Amino acid sequence: MKIALLSTFYPFRGGIAQFSMSLYWALAKEHEVKVFSFSRLYPEFLFPGKTQFVERSEEGDEKETVPSERILDSINPFSYEKTAKSIDNYQPNVLVVAYWMSFFAPAYGHIARKLQNKTCIIALVHNVVPHEPKFYDKPLSKLFFNQVNGFMILSESVKNDLLSLYPHAKYCLQPHPLYNHFGEKQDRKAACEILHLNPDRKILLFFGLIREYKGLDLLIQSMSFLDDSYQLLIAGESYGNFEKYRQLIEASPAKNRIQVRNQYIADEEVSVLFSAADALVLPYKSATQSGVIPVAYHFEVPIVATDVGSLKNTVETDGTGIVVYPDAENIAEGIRQLFSNHTKKFIEHIRIEKKKLSWEVFAQALVDFSGKLK
Repeated sequence: MKIALLSTFYPFRGGIAQFSMSLYWALAKEHEVKVFSFSRLYPEFLFPGKTQFVERSEEGDEKETVPSERILDSINPFSYEKTAKSIDNYQPNVLVVAYWMSFFAPAYGHIARKLQNKTCIIALVHNVVPHEPKFYDKPLSKLFFNQVNGFMILSESVKNDLLSLYPHAKYCLQPHPLYNHFGEKQDRKAACEILHLNPDRKILLFFGLIREYKGLDLLIQSMSFLDDSYQLLIAGESYGNFEKYRQLIEASPAKNRIQVRNQYIADEEVSVLFSAADALVLPYKSATQSGVIPVAYHFEVPIVATDVGSLKNTVETDGTGIVVYPDAENIAEGIRQLFSNHTKKFIEHIRIEKKKLSWEVFAQALVDFSGKLK
């Protein structure tokens, strides 16, 4: 089968690029696959972080790059037509389009409209609407969704959002596979030494881009309800002003037990962080699913998550951690509960889930689903 993938890839950084890269390698084992990527993802003035690209200091992120045609400019309509023609010339049996933000709907909608009678188009939907929604998200999403044949979705929450917007959608729900390109777990004591953490404390990890909906403020506040045996490591780049969080840390009685690495985390650094951690905390105020959970599963780190989106279905149903109400006191209680139940139990459940969540299983589900469309 000939498959075209339209998504963000290296040198763009972030979870969608990493997801797309892993999917490419899984599909390419059995099929002919060509990647169509962006020449420009966001205009610089719209991007909230420091850079959209993998920097030289982040060379670990490029170790498994894939060949791609960087052709689509998100804000240049002439490139929409050019991209559609290039994909058409490839003549794929299936076009898979990664979708996570309505900003890309005009470009995607134009491309899909040009190709809809020539190939099977599947939207791989990470989010139907963004985590910080705007009034135009739903109509723009629908503009693109009207042009596709089916939807690959990663969680019950996304399924519900999709069906509320597009009730007759044909979809395949397949959970987010495990990321396996971050290397193996390291010795915990050695990892703590590298990070200047006390190995005798229980180390809590907040990992990933820092955005308002992720509730880092709640986690910082929860540290005041935990005794000196707990330490918090915050690792990720802030999309927006970090000052609010800095002030919360300074005002916290636990400030000496909170370490901050406010920077983009390159792939090569991830193993050290998760090897030192005893638990991953997801204090989200809203969510669909989380791409950080598969990373935690890879390194067999139990999770404390808030009851938003599909986090409860993922964590509590699978027995891989504790789910709590999203406020500081309940997060602290959930953390205590996780350790009181002995983390080995959660690790055993994580090992069971790891066997189910391979990229090969996900890729085969996508191929099988494409055969049922049209």
